[in-house]
Amino acid sequence: MRFLRNIKALLLFILFFTITNRTTAQNSNLSINQDPKFEQLLNEKRKSNSNLSYSDRYKIQIFNGASDGAKKTLNEFRQEFKNLDGTIIFNTPNYKVWVGNFRTRMEAERNLVDIEKKYKNVFLIKPNK
Repeated sequence: MRFLRNIKALLLFILFFTITNRTTAQNSNLSINQDPKFEQLLNEKRKSNSNLSYSDRYKIQIFNGASDGAKKTLNEFRQEFKNLDGTIIFNTPNYKVWVGNFRTRMEAERNLVDIEKKYKNVFLIKPNK
């Protein structure tokens, strides 16, 4: 009896091995034809997404006033703090310079201490959508 069980197991193993040995994956080439305008639209979408501000992020406002002053302040800031991002926001009738894109308030406050050394009247904000 034991001998028959061993033979059955051996035959099943051999059968399984020969079936799996002959089984192969599918080989095929896939080609995709897409409209060239699709890539242009995708690039435009990427550009517009990079300009969006996130409402759950903290920013630091370093300037509030005229357009020329905002541009000058942003250029000076970019030269001084190369690792932080900055942008000019227009709220009638003033231009504001917001810098940073901090996930936590603690991270924003750490950077606020460094920025306060260079700019006066800076404060932490959390913009609305």
